[in-house]
Amino acid sequence: MWKLKIAEGGPWLTSGNNHVGRETWDFDQNDAGSSEERDALDAARAEFQKNRFRTRHSSDVLARMQLAKKNNFSLDQQKPNDEATVDINVATVSEALRRALGYFSAIQAHDGHWPGDFPGPLFTTATMIIVLYVTESLGTTLSSEHRKEICRYLYNRQNIDGGWGLHAEGESSMLSSALNYTALRLLGEGADDGPDMSMPKAWKWIHDHGGATMIPILGKLWLSVLGVFDWSGVNPMPPELFLLPSFVPIQPGRLWSHFRMAFIPMSYLYGKKFVGPITKLVLSLREELHIHPYKKINWKQARKLCAKEDAYHPHTWLQECLSDCLYSFGEPFLACWPVSHMRRRALQQIADFLKYEDDISRYICIGAAQKALSMLCCWSEDPNSDAFKRHLARVADFLWLGEDGMKVRVCAGQSWDVAFAVQAILASNVAEEFGTTLRKAHHFIKASQIVDNPSGDFSRKYRHISKGGWAFQVADQGWQVSDCTAEALKALLLLSEFPSDIVGDQMETSRFHDAVNVLLSLQNPNGGYGTWELARTYPWMENLNMTEIYADIMVEHQYVECTSSVIQALALFRQKYPVHREDEIEQCIRRATEFIEKLQNEDGSWSVYCRQFYSVHINKEKVCC
Repeated sequence: MWKLKIAEGGPWLTSGNNHVGRETWDFDQNDAGSSEERDALDAARAEFQKNRFRTRHSSDVLARMQLAKKNNFSLDQQKPNDEATVDINVATVSEALRRALGYFSAIQAHDGHWPGDFPGPLFTTATMIIVLYVTESLGTTLSSEHRKEICRYLYNRQNIDGGWGLHAEGESSMLSSALNYTALRLLGEGADDGPDMSMPKAWKWIHDHGGATMIPILGKLWLSVLGVFDWSGVNPMPPELFLLPSFVPIQPGRLWSHFRMAFIPMSYLYGKKFVGPITKLVLSLREELHIHPYKKINWKQARKLCAKEDAYHPHTWLQECLSDCLYSFGEPFLACWPVSHMRRRALQQIADFLKYEDDISRYICIGAAQKALSMLCCWSEDPNSDAFKRHLARVADFLWLGEDGMKVRVCAGQSWDVAFAVQAILASNVAEEFGTTLRKAHHFIKASQIVDNPSGDFSRKYRHISKGGWAFQVADQGWQVSDCTAEALKALLLLSEFPSDIVGDQMETSRFHDAVNVLLSLQNPNGGYGTWELARTYPWMENLNMTEIYADIMVEHQYVECTSSVIQALALFRQKYPVHREDEIEQCIRRATEFIEKLQNEDGSWSVYCRQFYSVHINKEKVCC
């Protein structure tokens, strides 16, 4: 039976807070579970598989079953006794609220957070499988039960037409289709396998849309690493850019953090033209994925190809011109002596940079896509290194099991979820009745604050201060986020208004000050707030975005959501600590408010980045005065 483990460590792992927030799944061969548990799980799996095209997202049935059981809560008691109409009044609403919070408390983990899925792009699982296969770690890292559940997930996420979308609700794309087909083959599935002829359907979709030469540049890189694509069919990603001075706008260290931490290891792999072992399966995939014989493919032409289904951000003529120049002149020139030593130097500096990032994030990295790339770079440097062993030990942190199967999550959202959960509970009129829940959540938030800056001269490694901030997920990862810090600070300030015998002791004042320091440091000259860092380069850099599937990823842009969260947190902080950095906070709030007002649409609304956030209602005079 699968078991969800919370806040547990293991070999090759380190932690600054006893692994608070860590979630891993382990298959216990000696515990088959009760017949009721097995039946419930089988029913949930069958229900999801049956309705997967209508209900795209899973409900974490197994995790919630186990958490409720540990908290001595019966999920059956939540079912209404009848469907009779009830009067809507204070009493019935309060009762419904108590029942909802009772259930919510029952699925809280013992360390105070609420475990759950955080789905992302459908190709993320495939890239991790490719890395584990290339590094010959697939069998030792993933048990047969892991592989079985990952196959279940990939089949469940396949569209009716045989392909896979960029995300669970997306129409089929070449990137996800080719990579997921590849992953299934690496996991042991045959070309004719799968429920309802799934693999032949996937093969047909890929071939009907031009074959794998039509995959975007990200897919071209991953297939090249595997040996199913030729590096001469990939547009240049010169690692020498990393040697540029930090003041140059195109220095990779100045890019948006998520893209930076993907591009830098990608340029490393490109610079080495790294290719894994060429196995019989790899040779077979060369024939299966392409519509022309592998040795006859025009790779120079293939580097410009991209399926229309994937071309969300098509190349401009300027991008094509730059790529052609780098391909035809730049790469041959950089390969010539004595200039060739620049590549060796760039690769070594990137390797050192990635090692630093691995260490300070405790090998979690900023996200799953970046981890897969960094882990492969680490292995290419030294397959037997302790660093690679530490990377492998953290793969489990990204695996999540639901009734839809097992996937590689982009990341988790532990700190983010708890901060909002606490605010919601405190907003009810029955918060005092759920003291145990609030105490555990309070402990989690305090334990999840990042207590140190990155080690060494972190500014030379393009990192911002992090002491006092909160990550999106766990403190061990170490990447501070503006709105995660703001929402956690708000939750703690609200908790401090309740008696300690109900919610626990409040956090030390100095740590509140540290959080404010992070927030003040993250404000941009225009008054707005981005996500992880300050903007370091210029908006025109977006013209150099070659990803094809993403837009607005080169620059750390500023957002209404992040800015609004910070305003609310600082305004609440100022009520409790009115004299701490009073002038700086007042100026910060005023500038942030002006930034939001400038972005207001004619109809009074605000555009948001990636989610429907709460409405922004700011009375400037009330907040700033």
